Amino acid sequence: MSVDVSVVVVGAGPAGLTLAHELALGGAEVVVVERLAERLEQTKGGAIQPRTAELLDARGLLDAVLERANARPSVGGHFAGLPVELDCTPWNTRNPYVIGIPQWRVEEVLEEAATARGAQVLRGHEVTAVEQDDTGVTVTTSATTLRAEYVVACDGAHSTVRKLLDRPFPGRSGTFKAVLADLRLSAVSDLVPATAGHMSTLTREVENYWGMLVPAGGDKYRFTFGKLDEVTTPESDEAIQQALTALYGEPTTLAEVLVRSRFGDSTRQLEQYRHGRVLFAGDAAHIHSPLGGQGLNLGVQDAINLGWKLAATIAGWAPEGLLDTYHDERHPKAARVLHHTSAQRVLAAPKPSEDVRALREIFADVMRLPDTNRVLAGMMSGLDHETRVPDFDLVTDDGPTRLAELLRAGRGVLVDLTGSVELPEQWADRVDLVRGKASEDFDAILIRPDGAECWRGEGPLEDALRATFG
Repeated sequence: MSVDVSVVVVGAGPAGLTLAHELALGGAEVVVVERLAERLEQTKGGAIQPRTAELLDARGLLDAVLERANARPSVGGHFAGLPVELDCTPWNTRNPYVIGIPQWRVEEVLEEAATARGAQVLRGHEVTAVEQDDTGVTVTTSATTLRAEYVVACDGAHSTVRKLLDRPFPGRSGTFKAVLADLRLSAVSDLVPATAGHMSTLTREVENYWGMLVPAGGDKYRFTFGKLDEVTTPESDEAIQQALTALYGEPTTLAEVLVRSRFGDSTRQLEQYRHGRVLFAGDAAHIHSPLGGQGLNLGVQDAINLGWKLAATIAGWAPEGLLDTYHDERHPKAARVLHHTSAQRVLAAPKPSEDVRALREIFADVMRLPDTNRVLAGMMSGLDHETRVPDFDLVTDDGPTRLAELLRAGRGVLVDLTGSVELPEQWADRVDLVRGKASEDFDAILIRPDGAECWRGEGPLEDALRATFG
């Protein structure tokens, strides 16, 4: 059976749209199918971590994100909501602060970029069947049937594809269901924050309620809240007003709920991210407590790791086993996030016991130590990735540039500061050789399309090229 398209991506969230852009950049024909007829304009994952910002910059997408981002002071990240800012500046990044932006705005940027490169986004297409064989995958939706070489499930925590393929999703069930609502207020008390800031300054606990109200411009706010005496917090207008009154006083008045949803702290992860010709990314592959704003970022980073590898596989030049390195590299990253969000869940628990309060105080003191703060900042931001190359400046014969600009084409980059390293001709169609001067501690470096270092002058260059670029 012939294929209609190279890849079908299921789900038009941040992971799916990032992947569509990466695949199209790599020359693959891609169609995104999305169950919803229209984009849901909800804040949801509203944080772009520094490492994700670097990757978006490497694709020329960061400026568009910043144009749509919320105005906010430059404050460090947090760990478990403790009152100590995480300082990312020691990690040598141009983007040391978390960017606050509604998820739907991120999706808007990503979809515009993906479709500009030729990707198609089909909305109102609910997947009803996924069948694979040795040569491809057939995806049946409520509106059409598509045949593809590969399918990538980016369809969220309740992934339809994962269920249709009967893939186990081991882990722990959540302990609560809280409410996230984008809303308008007609009146506010002095307790309502006027600007966004560090999480420790925004969270409140009163009686049996815990919550956080974050300004989103004008009379709009993002309200997150839960109740200690109820496993599933009600989400009606009345319940939201009761929570606002308890946490922020009588004058605080709800005008309108724009959109609402529930979230929990379930912790689960697929054992394998690849199932034949079907792969999984984002929340379809892993879910965890939302503490620290990791979810959207994990999904985008999954997609940027996977995109060039899958495009290379379809193009026919990928070395053997390259596609399997997606699981090998990304599964441990998500497992680490599941691990540290579980730890944060203990430290951030509302109404903590006397023992947990003591632990919080000691942990906060330890976080003030520069070395500890640096480790936690690197972990939460993603800047501590072992193969990350900071965005360095470079002066070439064509003028000044920087690494992020060199990666815009989605190709490999060989940077030579000695003027003597040669790129063998057989890799010239997938790797760019750039010579110049930079104040960096290397003579030459080979960088993958996703910004990861794969050679730094040690061992034969051709071996590294062959292992990464076929």
